[in-house]
Amino acid sequence: TPHARCRRTASTASTPPVGAMTTNGTAPDVPADANESCPGTNAEAAGRAAACAGCPNQQACATAPKGVDPDVVAVAERLRDVKHKILVLSGKGGVGKSTFASQLAYGLAAHSETDVGLLDIDICGPSAPIMFHQQGADVHKSNSGWQPVYVTENLAVMSIGFLLPNPDDAVVWRGPRKNGLIKQFLKDTEWGALDFLVVDAPPGTSDEHLSIVQYLKHAGITGALIITTPQEVAMADVRKELSFCKKVNVPVIGVVENMSGFAAPVYRASAGGGTPRFATGNTTDTSKENDERTDSSESLTQKIRAVIEAHCFETGADPNTAFLETDVFAPTRGGAEKMCADFSVPFLGRVPLDPAIAAAAERGASLFDEDSFEKGAAFAAVRAVVNRVRAAVGEA
Repeated sequence: TPHARCRRTASTASTPPVGAMTTNGTAPDVPADANESCPGTNAEAAGRAAACAGCPNQQACATAPKGVDPDVVAVAERLRDVKHKILVLSGKGGVGKSTFASQLAYGLAAHSETDVGLLDIDICGPSAPIMFHQQGADVHKSNSGWQPVYVTENLAVMSIGFLLPNPDDAVVWRGPRKNGLIKQFLKDTEWGALDFLVVDAPPGTSDEHLSIVQYLKHAGITGALIITTPQEVAMADVRKELSFCKKVNVPVIGVVENMSGFAAPVYRASAGGGTPRFATGNTTDTSKENDERTDSSESLTQKIRAVIEAHCFETGADPNTAFLETDVFAPTRGGAEKMCADFSVPFLGRVPLDPAIAAAAERGASLFDEDSFEKGAAFAAVRAVVNRVRAAVGEA
């Protein structure tokens, strides 16, 4: 039902006060700028009460179906044992939202007593099968519903990627079919008791986002975690995501600035499969000139590493912990931290662009596995954000 934007009009008609129950037993859905006497968009009197006179959405409220959507009630019943529902959102694509959502799920599940589920509602671009190393896994249906794919004993995943006969098949669906599948995921997936359900949404503020908010209306959304990169081309769309959350009354747990600087080890091989090479000259040179440049690069790289080793020997540091850091995406307008201050939402931290994170996503592995990856700057940053999310929802 569209939100009514009621003008403030004087009225002596008897209408329910804000916060009162409507005649159908539901809490009134009152827009933030509504008249104090607005009956709510889901009330029987919506669009017909005297307080609705002059509202631009009066006709929409008057003709819209009233009462509680039975599917919303069914979703709430299915998720009654899910303690926290967290939406992972981004205004812009390509900012590492799905990568971070997967590592968030892995990080939360690193506590063996914590049960975690991840629901991938990116219908046209599902990433969960790859990011959890579950390509080819099947979803089984029983009398109690769909069984999610279990990555570990306490981490389960559901995605349309498990339902496609060919992983390369394109999903060419309009909004209603997408919404229907999201509703089916929520109604029919047998999650059981969970401490966290992480919902990985596609970028933007479109059908999938409206659907997930609508269907979780009675089940309750703990909050949204917003992922961005530092540059303005991403931040401009993330501001719209923050505005969306405000309009649909979804609390913002916080914002993560992803790919915040590039961190690469300068002495040891990275998890992504290599070490930085230092060079001079034109990188487009070919043939003999290119061979000479390669030899020069190897010599320069060896000299720089020798300097780092000598410095670490003098200071007692481990050269394997030395890394190169530079800004790839410049925060031209102050980055995510300033944006959070402007919007009065929590800033949860910065995560560098690190080959270890890219390798974890490609392998479908967890940064939190003790033997999988070196525990460098990226791991520390991701772990810090996961801990702040736990603290924000009262699970520290």
